[in-house]
Amino acid sequence: MLRYKTIDLKKDERIVTSFRKDSFAISFNETSGFEKAGYVQWLAGKIKEFPDGFVMVDEGSDPIGQLELSIREYEGRHIGYVHLYYLKSEYRRRGLGNEIHQYALQSFRDHDVPEYHLRVSPNNVQAKRFYEKNGMIEIGPEIGDKVVRMKGEVER
Repeated sequence: MLRYKTIDLKKDERIVTSFRKDSFAISFNETSGFEKAGYVQWLAGKIKEFPDGFVMVDEGSDPIGQLELSIREYEGRHIGYVHLYYLKSEYRRRGLGNEIHQYALQSFRDHDVPEYHLRVSPNNVQAKRFYEKNGMIEIGPEIGDKVVRMKGEVER
């Protein structure tokens, strides 16, 4: 069973920065766009704003992943937003992504948002397939075609 706990930057900084850096490598095949100090500063602010959305994912006492969620405005309405779904490579393809996804959906239900969005690199075929399998559809390219925005419905 997975456990979700708010990220504690004093304790988890090394782990979350390594997870985020790895997500850059997976998505973009390089990490030059990852800036650790800026990420940690951004994360500290987001944790204060939405603590239940910025969580470590543990199996037993081992940190195996990370989830970053928030509520934001998009085209005049409030939506859920997934900043990061992350699982260590040895925990992928075991159904754990679905458990993390259910946590995200419940969080969005709790905040009464009808839909959620995320951005994914078009090169990250595995992630894109996972999102589509979970009912997400493409809205269109963003950031000079570097990423694709996708949206999904939050069922009641």
